[in-house]
Amino acid sequence: MWNQQRYEDAVQLLKTLIATPSFSKEEDGTAAILAGFMEDHGVKYHRHLNNVWALNRHFDPAKPTILLNSHHDTVKPNPQYTRDPFAPTVEDGKLFGLGSNDAGGCLVSLIAAFLHFYETENLPYNIAIAATAEEEISGVNGIESVLPLLPEIDFAIVGEPTKTDLAIAEKGLMVLDCVAHGKAGHAARDEGDNAVYHAIDDINWFRNYRFPNVSETLGPVKMSVTVVHTSNKAHNVVPAECSFVVDCRATDQYTLEEMLGTIRANVKCDVKPRSMRMRPSFIPKEHPLVQAGIGLGKQLYGSPTTSDQALIPATSVKVGPGDSARSHSADEFIYLDEIRQGIDTYIRLLSVVNGVN
Repeated sequence: MWNQQRYEDAVQLLKTLIATPSFSKEEDGTAAILAGFMEDHGVKYHRHLNNVWALNRHFDPAKPTILLNSHHDTVKPNPQYTRDPFAPTVEDGKLFGLGSNDAGGCLVSLIAAFLHFYETENLPYNIAIAATAEEEISGVNGIESVLPLLPEIDFAIVGEPTKTDLAIAEKGLMVLDCVAHGKAGHAARDEGDNAVYHAIDDINWFRNYRFPNVSETLGPVKMSVTVVHTSNKAHNVVPAECSFVVDCRATDQYTLEEMLGTIRANVKCDVKPRSMRMRPSFIPKEHPLVQAGIGLGKQLYGSPTTSDQALIPATSVKVGPGDSARSHSADEFIYLDEIRQGIDTYIRLLSVVNGVN
């Protein structure tokens, strides 16, 4: 059966990727492995920086395109590892190794699905695949650098560990650097204007404000103050400035610009976003890809974590083998059966959407 050979190739590819360190911005080795794998399977591939991408053999520019995307960079090993993170080892049906779950299993399963359809003629959709870098740090030399080189994307499947259920929405992220201003003075005398007290007022607003629109899949917008400090070194100086950081998790109910406007209208401190890139995403339940997933018995949910999905300016769904609870954990692993299930899920989804038996 096609599944078995694709599965065996995928597992071997994943073992090779695990054995090759690929920290964010240091993915040259795994990019070369992926390019070599494509070449060995007769696929005309392209490489840009540490990103490898390809189109199906019978690509037709007049047709819409589905993007399959996952990443091959990893975080650095959790310090509690008891195994060699770069030694792919199979025990009790588990494949251990750094990046096995996040997101190597997804990536090799997507590649297997891409190869399954690579030679198929007369598909209603083109299929593109992009194995990208710097996802773990939301770097600019990852998926964003490849998108201008790809054909226009109609919709995307983003490979992340979801137990092969469908994350039809994903929270966005906006990190704010805030500065409250006062006037320096001696703490022993009634002088100065304490910036900390101004910051407390604004911090309380962030703590208590609730954006009125609540997402059906993602729930409410969440804002958390995570860092507070002043530049003071002495205990007896009233601080003139107090800075703090706010982690804002956006939903599909608001754009980042709308959220920022509301925040600035309600606080007195200076507010500067670090980035407006990590946007929330949402795919309607009526979309053919979601309907295909429902037909396969998949559960639908909203994901609180961010991924490269936030950087793809097209309708997308996040789905893949593995469990996000294992991501970045010590002695990371993926079940071999999960890889088999991932390949099967991707092929079935694409078959339904393309009307292929």
